[in-house]
Amino acid sequence: MSVTLDELVGEPGSEADWQLATYDKLPLHVVKGEGSRVQTADGRWYWDFYGGHAVALIGHSHPTWRRIVAEQAERLVFYSNVVHCPIRTAACRALVEFAPENLSRVFLSNSGAEANETALKLARHHTGRTEVVAFEGSFHGRTLGALAVTHSEKYRRYALPEYGHTRFVPFGEVPRLDERVAAVILEPIQSLAGMRTATREFLHGLRAECDRSGALLILDEVQTAWGRLGANFAADFYDVRADLVTSAKSAAGGFPVGVTLVADAIARAVKAGDQGTTFGAGPLACAALLATQHVIASEGLVARARELETRVRAAFPGEVRGHGGLLGLVFPDAVKPRVAALRELGFIVGGSDVPTVMRLMPPLNLPFEAIDALASAIRSLP
Repeated sequence: MSVTLDELVGEPGSEADWQLATYDKLPLHVVKGEGSRVQTADGRWYWDFYGGHAVALIGHSHPTWRRIVAEQAERLVFYSNVVHCPIRTAACRALVEFAPENLSRVFLSNSGAEANETALKLARHHTGRTEVVAFEGSFHGRTLGALAVTHSEKYRRYALPEYGHTRFVPFGEVPRLDERVAAVILEPIQSLAGMRTATREFLHGLRAECDRSGALLILDEVQTAWGRLGANFAADFYDVRADLVTSAKSAAGGFPVGVTLVADAIARAVKAGDQGTTFGAGPLACAALLATQHVIASEGLVARARELETRVRAAFPGEVRGHGGLLGLVFPDAVKPRVAALRELGFIVGGSDVPTVMRLMPPLNLPFEAIDALASAIRSLP
């Protein structure tokens, strides 16, 4: 007996009746996405400047992405890494070719936290050291290992005592590293911390200190990769060499994928059994990765991110933090009322842990007229 998706969904009631109450949800019931807009159950459309936590880099339900994923679903939805799979080979090759040239291998998992856990494990194993240096304001995930390098107490205190030994230092300052430090991990742009943005001098100083001490440099590019900043990766944008780069978010157009890119010297020391995953690098995930990479290249989204930033900076006269399509608008007072008011006007934007910073993380193929419309809406607010 055939059944439709709508029939399966039916009238499910409220998510609060079934889902663990860990999310402070927006008062929106989103049922459809198309390009840079989403539609709610009442039929209203919204410009999506939030991108579902910076995920929708190629837009919602991109037709190429839908077609490629559907083709793969008809062939093979899943088989684990215990077998060879041509689409897995193609996806890994495409990711390494897009990555900074010193990163020659990739490990695929399911989330940014897993990607960071993989990088931390590789760093500790490769160096034989135990300490990690992270930065104040950081956010690297909610699993135990990722929490150990996440600075915000509100995330860390839930799972104390955290796993591993981490030393936190001020963002923007190059710490002195000793022989106990396995790695330094940081986000080039601390999105949640109000789009706090690294400088080129800071990142190159970290690279030099890691080289001097023998520590590895891990760039957490969960939000900054895949052309988001107007370069393939933040490592390319800043022209800094990282030993490990992690990502997720935009990598597969909304399909959950974690990516850990690994320098050749580290990759050569990895042997069978050092790491594993059941669902990571499944065929459907790899199809989503390939489709997303194709859209980024065919639509010139890396260059478009640079133009998007130029348009936003021209439209908003105040301080604008970040780069490309990862931007923070700084206001003189709390943005929460503005975020709510803009939602009423048909725009979804984000706040941050800094009350005065509004985050914009839209699809890179966002129509530029949407930027002008958002600017006009902001000016209309009291």
